[in-house]
Amino acid sequence: QVQLVESGGGLVQPGGSLRLSCAVSGSAFSTYRMGWYRQAPGKQRELVALITSGYTTNYADSVKGRFTISSDNAKNTVYLQMNSLKPEDTAVYYCNAWRPNYDCWGQGTQVTVSS
Repeated sequence: QVQLVESGGGLVQPGGSLRLSCAVSGSAFSTYRMGWYRQAPGKQRELVALITSGYTTNYADSVKGRFTISSDNAKNTVYLQMNSLKPEDTAVYYCNAWRPNYDCWGQGTQVTVSS
């Protein structure tokens, strides 16, 4: 079992950058598929990016070329580097740890892109 704590959200102007972090406590960090999801007001939660234990990554079309997901097994932390941010990126961003028969979410961190 793991616990996830996100950080790094905030207010940024269009075109700016933010880096989100997800600290993972518990065992077997490297066995989870880690992901970032987001939920904007009035919309369903959607996938942003995934990274597997083998470091394979997958991105939503809307963030390809702008966002990068990475993980540091030594620090049990997953990152989401977000560049060229747009107002439509405004949402609560959630970290997720998944493996068969187990699914865990963080509490979320707010990202607001506005001038």
